[in-house]
Amino acid sequence: MAEQMDLSQLRTLVEGVLVTLYQRYRHQDLPELCERLRLPAPPSADDATKHERLTASLRACPDDRLPPVAEAVLESEYLYAGERIALEDVLWLGRHYIEVPARTRRELARDLDLTDHRNYPDRFLALLGRLWDLGEDSFEVWGPHNGTLRDDIQRHVIRFPDDWSSEDLFEHLGAFEATHPRFGRFLEGLAPSSVLPDEQAQRRFVEMANQHLQPLGAQLRQEGEVDGYPLFHLVQPGRGSARRPRNLIFATLGKPDIRFTSALDNDIEIAERADQVLVYDRPVGKDGLLWRDLLSWWQETQGTTDPEKATRTLYRRMERSLPPESKGQINLFWLYHNIHRDHLSDVPALLPEIWVHWDPKTVRERGVQAMQNLRMDFLMLLPGSKRVVLEVDGSQHFTRNGGTEPDTAKYAATMAGDRDLKFQGYEVFRFGHDELRDLDHARPLVTDFFRKLLNRPSEAHS
Repeated sequence: MAEQMDLSQLRTLVEGVLVTLYQRYRHQDLPELCERLRLPAPPSADDATKHERLTASLRACPDDRLPPVAEAVLESEYLYAGERIALEDVLWLGRHYIEVPARTRRELARDLDLTDHRNYPDRFLALLGRLWDLGEDSFEVWGPHNGTLRDDIQRHVIRFPDDWSSEDLFEHLGAFEATHPRFGRFLEGLAPSSVLPDEQAQRRFVEMANQHLQPLGAQLRQEGEVDGYPLFHLVQPGRGSARRPRNLIFATLGKPDIRFTSALDNDIEIAERADQVLVYDRPVGKDGLLWRDLLSWWQETQGTTDPEKATRTLYRRMERSLPPESKGQINLFWLYHNIHRDHLSDVPALLPEIWVHWDPKTVRERGVQAMQNLRMDFLMLLPGSKRVVLEVDGSQHFTRNGGTEPDTAKYAATMAGDRDLKFQGYEVFRFGHDELRDLDHARPLVTDFFRKLLNRPSEAHS
């Protein structure tokens, strides 16, 4: 699930960081700093202080641009642990996450044997330092003891493992009260080879954790490898496969001629007319397929380093695949990119003319065994392995003889195809062509739909 991001709180947290940042930079450095943090350019110095200039820049930043600003702050600036954790929690609560209730957390902690993790103490402590406040920022020599939580963990968990149980460790970290996204990332963080460079140890931990996660419909599931070790992600598949896509065949100008170059590895190639199809063959991460991911792939395949030029050429290439007679499809595609034009890199890619199924034979050749809905109008890959299909239905979806007669059999076949897609883990949304035929009429409808789908604040564009 995901909550509506608390943008008011996010703005307050970013402002708190800026209060400390202005002390580290000179007046002449502020334009470069704001550009790096994705903030509007600060006003000229004149008689304004550095603090006033940064505050003015933040005030000029619209709400929908705050999450990328917070991301940039986390990536590029040193923050105290409390500042970092507060920012991360607001951002992560606005994204997909899996709820792990307190009872499950405590039962999991009681069963967790930290022996394997203690074999790699530096890696283990590095993980804890990334996710928890280990007290190093608030260290006070006149306090009750001359140490930090990190020191305590080194002493009571690593050097003298009988001192603290795993449940004690979770209690000191604050893991039982932590937000669901942070606890989920903690579970994921205990599994990879960067913390446990021992496959058998990885699998022992995952097997134990999954015994507690499976009643929630969740699991740590292997999704690929890193440096020869298994890579696990926390997922909640629900119905359908929700597996990571291997090949995305989209923006097709005609039916592709596909063949397997390695059936064992699911490697494909377009045997003929390769210029009429795009194939995205990079791994899709847990955040789904964002526009910036697609653009990076396009720049690499086209050999261009100019992102603005690549954005134009990629958009035009995808637009060219849309059927010219479907004004509704064309308008939906244009509106999506226009509505999100100021933060396009941060939203999911809208892939047109996507092949969800593929059969070398035609429907007529396959007969009653033919698969329905081979190619869909649009596909989006969202966080949490969520796959969303968008269809724009004209009269051809439920009529025959040029739209003069209703065709209930054609409509039934379309609905049957939708059911199959839903059982495979897709969400299917259908628009009527007439809803989208007029741009002025379609804009508020499309804006509201994507705001709800992506769980974003309302857009200000008219």
